[in-house]
Amino acid sequence: MITALTGFAILLLIIVVLRVPIAFAMGLVGFFGFAFMQGLSFDNFMDFRWTGALSMASKRVVDTAQEYSLSVIPLFILMGNLVTKSGLSHELYRASNAFLGHKKGGLSMATVVACGGFSAICGSSLATSATMAKVAMPPMRKYGYSDSLATASIAAGGTLGILIPPSVILVIYGLLTESSIRELFAAGFIPGFLGILLYLGAVRYVVWRNPEAGPCGEKLEWPERIKALNGVWGVLILFSIVMGGIYLGVFTPTEAAGIGAGGAFVIALMRKSLSFGSLFDILTDTARTSAMLFSVVIGALIFSDFINRAGLPAELLEFVTNLDVSPMMVIMVILLIYIVLGMVFESLSMLLLTVPIFYPLVQSLGFDLVWFGIVVVVVTEISLITPPVGMNVFVLSAVLKDVKASTIFKGVTPFWCADIVRLALITLFSGISLFLPELLYR
Repeated sequence: MITALTGFAILLLIIVVLRVPIAFAMGLVGFFGFAFMQGLSFDNFMDFRWTGALSMASKRVVDTAQEYSLSVIPLFILMGNLVTKSGLSHELYRASNAFLGHKKGGLSMATVVACGGFSAICGSSLATSATMAKVAMPPMRKYGYSDSLATASIAAGGTLGILIPPSVILVIYGLLTESSIRELFAAGFIPGFLGILLYLGAVRYVVWRNPEAGPCGEKLEWPERIKALNGVWGVLILFSIVMGGIYLGVFTPTEAAGIGAGGAFVIALMRKSLSFGSLFDILTDTARTSAMLFSVVIGALIFSDFINRAGLPAELLEFVTNLDVSPMMVIMVILLIYIVLGMVFESLSMLLLTVPIFYPLVQSLGFDLVWFGIVVVVVTEISLITPPVGMNVFVLSAVLKDVKASTIFKGVTPFWCADIVRLALITLFSGISLFLPELLYR
């Protein structure tokens, strides 16, 4: 256990102090840690037979590159990039605004709903925040919304991108824990929808306390509202086919990703939003993002092999058992660790560093790994808007250069509280996450 903890400390030092990318940091610590467990020391460093560590690392690289289920990642990223290029964000916001904009705080509510819909296709919290900032901020400023409420609704709504399926984070979690991706997608639907409802409640709370923060917008008649839906029917049908096909078992997540990417390409062509130059940019961005995620996954798996070889999960279980505390208390401690880490770590880094350590313990205590995956993603969402390293907040601050990060952090407090309520509900009532997986697959 001492060896594993030392390796973890070295990893944190490399990432935080030397600013080494997490993929390389985890891979290096995992490789040399695994070698050390086989007998490497300073005395025999040059004479050491590297066969075991090299074999482990090379096997992880080859197996990950050949993993069929991982092809879902570039395909879903491609789908998100095509949909983003087609200008869907404007249409989603327009449709949401048509139904909600006339209420107090209605434009912020429309922003949250549009973020939920856009993130369901895009799959990226940061991309959702950056895109919706350009779409939703001008009309909110036009009607006199406070910057704190306007930016907070965008930052918080953007966090939904890593939970509402299809989610790349859930795919990575499924790979690390060998959990069913389709069950994870099913489990993320209700908590994601619950997140939207609680965020709407947070907006209502803000405008109840300060009505001037979110004045009413223009009320549209029903014919205009129906007309506003015309621009989103294609994507709604695409999303229904992709996720409905997965939930009903018509096709696998990988096949669904291929259908989604093909459908998004057709939609982009129909909307005349593609050119040869933009298509090239989309494909290169997809390849770049996919390569980054694959390298991170490979590094995480190498680090996971070292952690398991060092016996940290088994010794951690023994330590927890000797404490004689309830399993739920252990979960509460783990969540507290995640909340603290979320203040200093980026969400993906935090998940990749901790899941290989915690999931064997959680599984040994008798908890469902699909449920734990949703809990982890929800607490990871909180880190996206938690100071001092709330990535969504800094993305917004970069896009909206006239708004201070402190203003956004102040505005997200009610949304952060809503996330804590959702986390408590999902943790204490596992049926919220497991209802759909048990109904469809078990």
